[in-house]
Amino acid sequence: MRLLSQIMDQTANFVTGQTLITWAPAPARIPKLFLVPKIINGGIAGIIGVSCVFPLDLVKTRLQNQQIGPNGERMYNSMFDCFRKTRSAEGFFGMYRGSAVNILLITPEKAIKLAANDFFRHHLSTGSKQLPLTREMAAGGLAGFCQIIITTPMELLKIQLQDAGRVAAQARAAGQTAATIPKVSATSIALELIRTKGITGLYKGTAATMLRDVSFSVVYFPLFARLNALGPRRSDGSGEAVFWCSFLSGCVAGSTAACSVNPFDVVKTRLQLLKKAEGEASYNGIVDAFGKIMKNEGFSAFFKGAACRMIVIAPLFGIAQTVYYLGVAERLLGIHKG
Repeated sequence: MRLLSQIMDQTANFVTGQTLITWAPAPARIPKLFLVPKIINGGIAGIIGVSCVFPLDLVKTRLQNQQIGPNGERMYNSMFDCFRKTRSAEGFFGMYRGSAVNILLITPEKAIKLAANDFFRHHLSTGSKQLPLTREMAAGGLAGFCQIIITTPMELLKIQLQDAGRVAAQARAAGQTAATIPKVSATSIALELIRTKGITGLYKGTAATMLRDVSFSVVYFPLFARLNALGPRRSDGSGEAVFWCSFLSGCVAGSTAACSVNPFDVVKTRLQLLKKAEGEASYNGIVDAFGKIMKNEGFSAFFKGAACRMIVIAPLFGIAQTVYYLGVAERLLGIHKG
Protein backbone atom coordinates (compact mmCIF):
# COMPACT_ATOMS: atom_id res chain seq x y z
CA MET A 1 0.00 0.00 0.00
CA ARG A 2 2.89 2.37 0.75
CA LEU A 3 4.28 1.79 -2.74
CA LEU A 4 0.90 2.47 -4.35
CA SER A 5 0.51 5.62 -2.25
CA GLN A 6 3.93 6.85 -3.32
CA ILE A 7 3.15 6.07 -6.97
CA MET A 8 -0.01 8.21 -6.68
CA ASP A 9 1.98 11.01 -5.07
CA GLN A 10 4.54 10.88 -7.84
CA THR A 11 1.81 10.93 -10.49
CA ALA A 12 0.45 14.11 -8.89
CA ASN A 13 3.93 15.62 -8.86
CA PHE A 14 4.39 14.63 -12.49
CA VAL A 15 1.29 16.58 -13.53
CA THR A 16 2.80 19.71 -11.98
CA GLY A 17 6.14 19.09 -13.64
CA GLN A 18 7.94 17.51 -10.67
CA THR A 19 8.82 13.98 -11.81
CA LEU A 20 11.73 13.33 -9.47
CA ILE A 21 11.06 11.13 -6.46
CA THR A 22 11.37 13.14 -3.23
CA TRP A 23 11.36 10.44 -0.56
CA ALA A 24 14.18 10.00 1.94
CA PRO A 25 17.41 10.94 0.17
CA ALA A 26 19.51 8.06 -1.14
CA PRO A 27 23.26 7.80 -0.66
CA ALA A 28 25.26 9.97 -3.04
CA ARG A 29 26.43 7.10 -5.20
CA ILE A 30 22.93 5.73 -5.83
CA PRO A 31 21.37 7.08 -9.08
CA LYS A 32 18.15 9.07 -8.77
CA LEU A 33 15.01 7.07 -9.51
CA PHE A 34 12.34 8.39 -11.89
CA LEU A 35 9.24 6.30 -11.13
CA VAL A 36 6.53 7.71 -13.45
CA PRO A 37 8.39 6.98 -16.71
CA LYS A 38 9.21 3.50 -15.43
CA ILE A 39 5.51 2.84 -14.90
CA ILE A 40 4.76 4.06 -18.43
CA ASN A 41 7.58 1.95 -19.88
CA GLY A 42 6.30 -1.11 -18.03
CA GLY A 43 2.81 -0.62 -19.47
CA ILE A 44 4.08 -0.17 -23.04
CA ALA A 45 6.37 -3.18 -22.68
CA GLY A 46 3.51 -5.37 -21.44
CA ILE A 47 1.15 -4.49 -24.30
CA ILE A 48 3.76 -5.12 -27.00
CA GLY A 49 4.98 -8.34 -25.43
CA VAL A 50 1.54 -9.87 -24.86
CA SER A 51 0.31 -8.97 -28.35
CA CYS A 52 3.26 -10.87 -29.83
CA VAL A 53 3.07 -14.09 -27.81
CA PHE A 54 -0.60 -14.52 -26.80
CA PRO A 55 -1.39 -17.52 -29.10
CA LEU A 56 1.46 -19.43 -27.44
CA ASP A 57 0.03 -18.59 -24.02
CA LEU A 58 -3.37 -19.94 -25.07
CA VAL A 59 -1.80 -23.24 -26.14
CA LYS A 60 0.09 -23.40 -22.84
CA THR A 61 -3.14 -22.97 -20.84
CA ARG A 62 -4.98 -25.68 -22.78
CA LEU A 63 -2.13 -28.14 -22.43
CA GLN A 64 -1.92 -27.53 -18.68
CA ASN A 65 -5.66 -27.96 -18.16
CA GLN A 66 -5.84 -31.13 -20.25
CA GLN A 67 -6.29 -34.22 -18.10
CA ILE A 68 -5.57 -37.74 -19.37
CA GLY A 69 -8.62 -39.98 -19.66
CA PRO A 70 -8.98 -43.41 -18.00
CA ASN A 71 -7.74 -45.14 -21.16
CA GLY A 72 -4.94 -42.68 -21.81
CA GLU A 73 -6.93 -40.59 -24.26
CA ARG A 74 -6.14 -36.90 -24.64
CA MET A 75 -7.36 -34.08 -26.84
CA TYR A 76 -3.94 -32.64 -27.70
CA ASN A 77 -0.84 -34.73 -28.30
CA SER A 78 1.64 -31.86 -28.42
CA MET A 79 2.02 -28.10 -28.62
CA PHE A 80 1.86 -28.20 -32.43
CA ASP A 81 -1.19 -30.50 -32.37
CA CYS A 82 -2.94 -28.02 -30.07
CA PHE A 83 -2.08 -25.16 -32.43
CA ARG A 84 -3.39 -27.08 -35.43
CA LYS A 85 -6.66 -28.19 -33.80
CA THR A 86 -7.38 -24.78 -32.29
CA ARG A 87 -6.69 -23.00 -35.57
CA SER A 88 -8.86 -25.48 -37.48
CA ALA A 89 -11.80 -25.41 -35.05
CA GLU A 90 -11.82 -21.73 -34.02
CA GLY A 91 -10.00 -19.83 -36.74
CA PHE A 92 -7.16 -17.34 -36.46
CA PHE A 93 -8.94 -15.10 -33.96
CA GLY A 94 -9.68 -18.14 -31.81
CA MET A 95 -5.97 -18.07 -30.97
CA TYR A 96 -6.58 -14.71 -29.27
CA ARG A 97 -9.39 -15.80 -26.93
CA GLY A 98 -9.01 -13.80 -23.72
CA SER A 99 -6.48 -11.38 -25.21
CA ALA A 100 -8.62 -8.28 -24.64
CA VAL A 101 -8.75 -8.69 -20.86
CA ASN A 102 -5.08 -9.63 -20.82
CA ILE A 103 -3.97 -6.61 -22.84
CA LEU A 104 -6.19 -4.35 -20.71
CA LEU A 105 -4.75 -5.58 -17.41
CA ILE A 106 -1.20 -6.33 -18.53
CA THR A 107 -0.48 -2.58 -18.56
CA PRO A 108 -0.82 -2.07 -14.78
CA GLU A 109 0.54 -5.60 -14.11
CA LYS A 110 3.81 -5.10 -15.98
CA ALA A 111 4.04 -1.50 -14.81
CA ILE A 112 3.82 -2.63 -11.18
CA LYS A 113 6.17 -5.60 -11.67
CA LEU A 114 9.00 -3.77 -13.46
CA ALA A 115 8.71 -0.45 -11.63
CA ALA A 116 8.38 -2.14 -8.21
CA ASN A 117 11.53 -4.17 -8.81
CA ASP A 118 13.47 -0.99 -9.61
CA PHE A 119 11.86 0.73 -6.60
CA PHE A 120 12.92 -2.01 -4.17
CA ARG A 121 16.36 -2.37 -5.74
CA HIS A 122 16.83 1.39 -5.32
CA HIS A 123 15.88 1.34 -1.65
CA LEU A 124 17.77 -1.88 -0.87
CA SER A 125 20.94 -0.57 -2.49
CA THR A 126 24.07 -0.53 -0.36
CA GLY A 127 25.69 2.15 -2.51
CA SER A 128 27.99 -0.30 -4.29
CA LYS A 129 27.72 -0.95 -8.02
CA GLN A 130 26.48 -4.52 -7.62
CA LEU A 131 23.47 -5.20 -5.38
CA PRO A 132 24.07 -8.30 -3.17
CA LEU A 133 22.29 -11.41 -4.47
CA THR A 134 20.09 -11.78 -1.39
CA ARG A 135 18.86 -8.20 -1.81
CA GLU A 136 18.26 -8.75 -5.52
CA MET A 137 16.15 -11.78 -4.68
CA ALA A 138 14.27 -9.83 -1.99
CA ALA A 139 13.55 -6.97 -4.41
CA GLY A 140 12.32 -9.43 -7.07
CA GLY A 141 10.14 -11.31 -4.60
CA LEU A 142 8.57 -8.11 -3.29
CA ALA A 143 7.89 -6.97 -6.87
CA GLY A 144 6.18 -10.31 -7.59
CA PHE A 145 4.09 -9.92 -4.43
CA CYS A 146 2.96 -6.41 -5.44
CA GLN A 147 1.70 -7.52 -8.84
CA ILE A 148 -0.76 -10.19 -7.64
CA ILE A 149 -3.45 -7.57 -6.98
CA ILE A 150 -3.72 -7.28 -10.78
CA THR A 151 -2.39 -10.67 -11.89
CA THR A 152 -4.92 -12.83 -10.02
CA PRO A 153 -8.16 -11.52 -11.60
CA MET A 154 -6.41 -11.10 -14.97
CA GLU A 155 -5.25 -14.73 -14.97
CA LEU A 156 -8.61 -15.98 -13.69
CA LEU A 157 -10.58 -14.35 -16.50
CA LYS A 158 -7.99 -15.12 -19.17
CA ILE A 159 -7.86 -18.82 -18.30
CA GLN A 160 -11.66 -19.23 -18.58
CA LEU A 161 -11.67 -17.66 -22.04
CA GLN A 162 -8.57 -19.49 -23.25
CA ASP A 163 -9.89 -22.87 -22.13
CA ALA A 164 -13.47 -22.38 -23.31
CA GLY A 165 -12.70 -23.91 -26.71
CA ARG A 166 -11.24 -27.07 -25.18
CA VAL A 167 -14.21 -27.53 -22.83
CA ALA A 168 -16.67 -26.90 -25.68
CA ALA A 169 -14.90 -29.43 -27.92
CA GLN A 170 -15.09 -32.08 -25.23
CA ALA A 171 -18.78 -31.29 -24.69
CA ARG A 172 -19.47 -31.74 -28.41
CA ALA A 173 -17.54 -35.02 -28.38
CA ALA A 174 -19.80 -36.14 -25.49
CA GLY A 175 -22.91 -35.52 -27.62
CA GLN A 176 -23.95 -31.99 -26.63
CA THR A 177 -25.16 -29.63 -29.33
CA ALA A 178 -23.70 -26.19 -29.93
CA ALA A 179 -26.94 -24.59 -28.67
CA THR A 180 -26.56 -26.19 -25.24
CA ILE A 181 -22.97 -25.07 -24.73
CA PRO A 182 -23.01 -21.62 -23.05
CA LYS A 183 -20.90 -18.85 -24.57
CA VAL A 184 -18.63 -17.00 -22.20
CA SER A 185 -17.10 -13.53 -22.08
CA ALA A 186 -14.87 -11.76 -19.59
CA THR A 187 -17.73 -9.42 -18.62
CA SER A 188 -20.24 -12.21 -18.00
CA ILE A 189 -17.73 -14.22 -15.94
CA ALA A 190 -16.69 -11.21 -13.86
CA LEU A 191 -20.29 -10.10 -13.20
CA GLU A 192 -21.37 -13.62 -12.21
CA LEU A 193 -18.46 -13.99 -9.81
CA ILE A 194 -19.13 -10.59 -8.23
CA ARG A 195 -22.87 -11.36 -7.96
CA THR A 196 -22.39 -14.74 -6.29
CA LYS A 197 -19.18 -14.29 -4.32
CA GLY A 198 -18.47 -10.58 -4.21
CA ILE A 199 -15.20 -8.99 -5.29
CA THR A 200 -13.30 -11.87 -3.64
CA GLY A 201 -14.68 -14.14 -6.35
CA LEU A 202 -12.22 -12.55 -8.76
CA TYR A 203 -9.35 -13.55 -6.47
CA LYS A 204 -9.82 -17.31 -6.61
CA GLY A 205 -6.37 -18.90 -6.61
CA THR A 206 -4.59 -15.92 -5.02
CA ALA A 207 -2.29 -18.10 -2.91
CA ALA A 208 -1.27 -20.18 -5.92
CA THR A 209 -0.74 -17.05 -8.01
CA MET A 210 1.42 -15.58 -5.27
CA LEU A 211 3.43 -18.80 -5.03
CA ARG A 212 4.12 -18.72 -8.76
CA ASP A 213 4.74 -14.98 -9.19
CA VAL A 214 6.92 -14.45 -6.13
CA SER A 215 9.10 -17.48 -6.89
CA PHE A 216 9.31 -16.48 -10.56
CA SER A 217 10.45 -12.96 -9.69
CA VAL A 218 12.98 -14.23 -7.13
CA VAL A 219 14.64 -16.20 -9.95
CA TYR A 220 14.04 -13.85 -12.89
CA PHE A 221 15.14 -10.41 -11.71
CA PRO A 222 18.53 -11.32 -10.18
CA LEU A 223 19.37 -13.54 -13.17
CA PHE A 224 18.37 -10.82 -15.63
CA ALA A 225 20.36 -8.17 -13.77
CA ARG A 226 23.50 -10.31 -13.75
CA LEU A 227 23.23 -11.30 -17.41
CA ASN A 228 22.42 -7.75 -18.47
CA ALA A 229 25.47 -6.44 -16.58
CA LEU A 230 27.76 -8.61 -18.74
CA GLY A 231 26.92 -6.88 -22.02
CA PRO A 232 28.38 -3.74 -23.62
CA ARG A 233 27.07 -0.38 -22.45
CA ARG A 234 25.22 2.25 -24.47
CA SER A 235 27.08 5.38 -25.54
CA ASP A 236 24.43 7.85 -24.31
CA GLY A 237 25.87 8.14 -20.80
CA SER A 238 23.05 6.14 -19.16
CA GLY A 239 25.38 3.27 -18.30
CA GLU A 240 22.76 0.74 -19.44
CA ALA A 241 23.27 -2.25 -21.74
CA VAL A 242 22.69 -2.09 -25.49
CA PHE A 243 19.22 -3.19 -26.57
CA TRP A 244 20.17 -6.63 -27.90
CA CYS A 245 21.85 -7.49 -24.60
CA SER A 246 18.69 -6.56 -22.66
CA PHE A 247 16.62 -8.61 -25.10
CA LEU A 248 18.77 -11.73 -24.84
CA SER A 249 19.09 -11.36 -21.06
CA GLY A 250 15.29 -11.11 -20.76
CA CYS A 251 14.82 -14.19 -22.96
CA VAL A 252 17.31 -16.36 -21.05
CA ALA A 253 16.22 -15.22 -17.58
CA GLY A 254 12.53 -15.46 -18.48
CA SER A 255 12.70 -18.97 -19.93
CA THR A 256 14.83 -20.22 -17.02
CA ALA A 257 12.46 -18.80 -14.40
CA ALA A 258 9.41 -20.04 -16.33
CA CYS A 259 10.68 -23.62 -16.40
CA SER A 260 11.67 -23.59 -12.73
CA VAL A 261 8.20 -22.50 -11.51
CA ASN A 262 6.10 -24.42 -14.06
CA PRO A 263 4.73 -26.85 -11.40
CA PHE A 264 3.30 -23.85 -9.53
CA ASP A 265 1.80 -22.53 -12.78
CA VAL A 266 0.11 -25.87 -13.50
CA VAL A 267 -1.45 -25.92 -10.03
CA LYS A 268 -2.53 -22.27 -10.29
CA THR A 269 -4.11 -22.86 -13.71
CA ARG A 270 -6.02 -25.92 -12.49
CA LEU A 271 -7.26 -24.13 -9.35
CA GLN A 272 -8.48 -21.09 -11.29
CA LEU A 273 -10.42 -23.05 -13.89
CA LEU A 274 -14.10 -22.57 -13.02
CA LYS A 275 -15.73 -24.82 -15.66
CA LYS A 276 -14.20 -28.24 -16.19
CA ALA A 277 -14.93 -30.85 -18.83
CA GLU A 278 -16.93 -33.93 -17.79
CA GLY A 279 -14.93 -36.33 -15.64
CA GLU A 280 -12.11 -33.93 -14.81
CA ALA A 281 -10.89 -33.72 -11.22
CA SER A 282 -11.58 -30.80 -8.88
CA TYR A 283 -9.16 -29.51 -6.25
CA ASN A 284 -9.54 -28.08 -2.74
CA GLY A 285 -6.39 -26.03 -2.53
CA ILE A 286 -2.70 -26.07 -3.39
CA VAL A 287 -1.75 -29.14 -1.34
CA ASP A 288 -4.75 -31.13 -2.58
CA ALA A 289 -3.95 -30.18 -6.20
CA PHE A 290 -0.31 -31.21 -5.88
CA GLY A 291 -1.36 -34.54 -4.33
CA LYS A 292 -4.07 -35.41 -6.86
CA ILE A 293 -1.99 -34.41 -9.88
CA MET A 294 0.94 -36.50 -8.66
CA LYS A 295 -1.31 -39.49 -7.90
CA ASN A 296 -3.42 -39.40 -11.06
CA GLU A 297 -1.01 -38.07 -13.67
CA GLY A 298 2.51 -38.50 -12.34
CA PHE A 299 5.39 -36.08 -11.83
CA SER A 300 5.62 -35.22 -15.53
CA ALA A 301 2.19 -33.53 -15.33
CA PHE A 302 3.78 -30.66 -13.41
CA PHE A 303 5.74 -29.80 -16.52
CA LYS A 304 2.80 -29.82 -18.93
CA GLY A 305 3.12 -26.83 -21.18
CA ALA A 306 6.63 -26.10 -19.85
CA ALA A 307 8.21 -25.85 -23.30
CA CYS A 308 5.33 -23.69 -24.49
CA ARG A 309 5.54 -21.51 -21.39
CA MET A 310 9.28 -21.04 -21.91
CA ILE A 311 8.64 -20.07 -25.53
CA VAL A 312 5.99 -17.59 -24.32
CA ILE A 313 7.97 -16.07 -21.49
CA ALA A 314 11.31 -15.77 -23.31
CA PRO A 315 10.19 -13.29 -26.02
CA LEU A 316 7.61 -11.69 -23.70
CA PHE A 317 10.24 -10.65 -21.17
CA GLY A 318 12.88 -10.10 -23.84
CA ILE A 319 10.58 -7.63 -25.59
CA ALA A 320 9.38 -6.14 -22.29
CA GLN A 321 12.89 -5.54 -20.95
CA THR A 322 14.08 -4.12 -24.27
CA VAL A 323 11.21 -1.62 -24.43
CA TYR A 324 11.66 -0.86 -20.73
CA TYR A 325 15.38 -0.20 -21.00
CA LEU A 326 15.16 1.70 -24.27
CA GLY A 327 13.51 4.40 -22.16
CA VAL A 328 10.59 5.20 -24.49
CA ALA A 329 8.80 7.19 -21.78
CA GLU A 330 11.96 9.12 -20.86
CA ARG A 331 12.35 10.15 -24.48
CA LEU A 332 8.71 11.25 -24.71
CA LEU A 333 8.97 13.20 -21.44
CA GLY A 334 12.36 14.71 -22.22
CA ILE A 335 14.10 13.09 -19.23
CA HIS A 336 17.81 12.33 -19.55
CA LYS A 337 18.63 8.89 -18.14
CA GLY A 338 22.34 9.53 -17.68
